[in-house]
Amino acid sequence: MPEFPLSRFHITYNSQGEPDFSGMTILIVDDDEMYRERLGRAMENRGLKTLIAADYAQAVHVLSRLTPELAAIDLNMPGKDGLELLKKIRELSPQTKTVVVTGYGSIASTVEAMRLGAVNYVTKPADADDILSGFTGEVKHTVGEYKPQTLAESEWDHIHRVLTECNDNISEAARRLGIPRRTLQRKLKKRAP
Repeated sequence: MPEFPLSRFHITYNSQGEPDFSGMTILIVDDDEMYRERLGRAMENRGLKTLIAADYAQAVHVLSRLTPELAAIDLNMPGKDGLELLKKIRELSPQTKTVVVTGYGSIASTVEAMRLGAVNYVTKPADADDILSGFTGEVKHTVGEYKPQTLAESEWDHIHRVLTECNDNISEAARRLGIPRRTLQRKLKKRAP
């Protein structure tokens, strides 16, 4: 049985004994646009209403107007991170149940997320079913199964994050990264690790 504080969260079950989330609203917060949109469509296909935000500021804007029952938030985002957002969710919408979704999780950040009110966490790559399982405590990913990013994956993510912050301006991104422009261009031509 789950070790997470789920007693505050009432889940209904269908006739097959599966959790029924249909009709609920979920806020999805992730800086990866493709992942965010794909996850939103998958949640809608499961009968949930979706609200989408790319970062802390957009999520706070949504939460100032609406109160979703559920939230799935990325831990690592540019600007204020998922832990800061958890604090704000607790302030603006304390009844919203939150699952943290992370590709960079550590035991310390997971413990801190739970302390701040997350009901669970799942590691990326996580699909809609993984995230919904996080709300029921039936998570397939555990801290013991966490696979840290390789150095090449971390570098790739960092380069693309800086490039996005520079509105895809390669010269500016190279300057911020402290590498020659041609080196950055060569790195960008390689496939993702």
